Amino acid sequence: MTTSVRPWLYYDSTVSLCATCHRQVSAKIVFQDEKVFLRKRCPEHGLQVALIADDIEYYRRAREDYLKPGEMPKQFHTPVRFGCPYDCGLCADHEQHSCLSLVEICDACNLSCPVCYAESGPTKQNYQSLEKVEAMLDAIVRSEGEPDVVQISGGEPCEHPDLFAILDAAKERPIRHLMLNTNGVRIARDPEFVEALAKYAPAFEVYLQFDSLEEQPLRELRGADLREIREKALENLEAVGLSTTLVVTLKKGLNDGECGRLIEHALGFRCVRGVTFQPIQDAGRNDGFDSERDRLTLTEVRRKILEQSGVFQPEDLIPVPCHPDAICMAYALKLDGAVHPLTRHVSTDVLLQGARNTIAYERNEDTRKKLFQLFSTHHSPDSAAEAARKLLCCLPGVAPTPDLNYENVFRVIIMEFLDAHSFDVRSVRRSCVHMVHPDDGRMIPFDTYNLFYRGELERVHLEPLRKKTGIAPGPALALGEEC
Repeated sequence: MTTSVRPWLYYDSTVSLCATCHRQVSAKIVFQDEKVFLRKRCPEHGLQVALIADDIEYYRRAREDYLKPGEMPKQFHTPVRFGCPYDCGLCADHEQHSCLSLVEICDACNLSCPVCYAESGPTKQNYQSLEKVEAMLDAIVRSEGEPDVVQISGGEPCEHPDLFAILDAAKERPIRHLMLNTNGVRIARDPEFVEALAKYAPAFEVYLQFDSLEEQPLRELRGADLREIREKALENLEAVGLSTTLVVTLKKGLNDGECGRLIEHALGFRCVRGVTFQPIQDAGRNDGFDSERDRLTLTEVRRKILEQSGVFQPEDLIPVPCHPDAICMAYALKLDGAVHPLTRHVSTDVLLQGARNTIAYERNEDTRKKLFQLFSTHHSPDSAAEAARKLLCCLPGVAPTPDLNYENVFRVIIMEFLDAHSFDVRSVRRSCVHMVHPDDGRMIPFDTYNLFYRGELERVHLEPLRKKTGIAPGPALALGEEC
């Protein structure tokens, strides 16, 4: 008798979403052809298969080894009624606080990017009032106490008429590190504006959109050739020494061949503290995007960085313990004109929660704390620089550098956001990048905000899905009330 064998190895079960109607569906994670796939079936729209990783070993290690207990917010804001992802706010079922909190202060933008999760543009002229923004900042403080990283975003926040009042309000609150998320157009054209921004340093950073060094990818992603704008923006930021992270939106086959060049380019500027690579999330305005053809997974981006960069090795790009399947990070130090990756000097076992330590310095609890602080997104970059300096004194064979500061730090981060194709409820519950809802201050994971909670999405799409659960809504939970 012939035995029929599955063409895949079953690994795990989870809950996902139908990519068409966004209802909850059962899903299984399988290993096939040296890749990881999410297989799910919607009663209405049938079988759906999504690639979620092209490196089984890295995927398994991220899920099984690089985990630490979740750090909770000071308070939850919504009760568990309908199940994830229909209760975001954060609900009491969430497993992680807000490592990075985003405040969107406007929908208006001076660009009409073909790819924009917020669907911003010149035709939208909604600017949050200063009072509303202050309420959003206060919601973060109530949730976090002393928020580690808060990002002022948009739209294009530099278009907001009260931007400096907003930055003042943020600086008046116990926020450890403040970021401004910008496309760089005003920074390129207005040196006096950049000088005004520089006055908010230290603990202030520009998160600069920087997708490509070539014309065609910029036209396809941003609708314009922005090469001169981006270079002028970097020149102006370098002139005032304002800390900057380059942010690269990646599309398969378009600009993923530039990862190494973009890292090399970033290393040529003293003001640049690192590069963050973000594969496109299939949400918002996404002209002509085909998930199977155009979407990149975290492991694919990691592989390309290793292939294209002469700086980093596999042991340098590791999962971040607070959300290991969605964030990968490498740390390096810029010293005496050279780049020195730090991760390779540390046994990865030190970063594994509950791992057995076999080397003397790894048994030191203080060393472990410094490592967790360094390889976390929820600590401010300035505190991470201090952790790196102290850590060097603990590691054998690495010369200590007493004058190390944030200018010496260089981080490469891969940050993958889930969409309806790749949605995994187990992973989204560990999300640590959260949006502040402008209406009521709910802290909502970035992944689900763009699927269900932005603008009219909650009313138009989420409420009908909630009704399908058959669960009667409970009493409303007041902002800040314990669940």
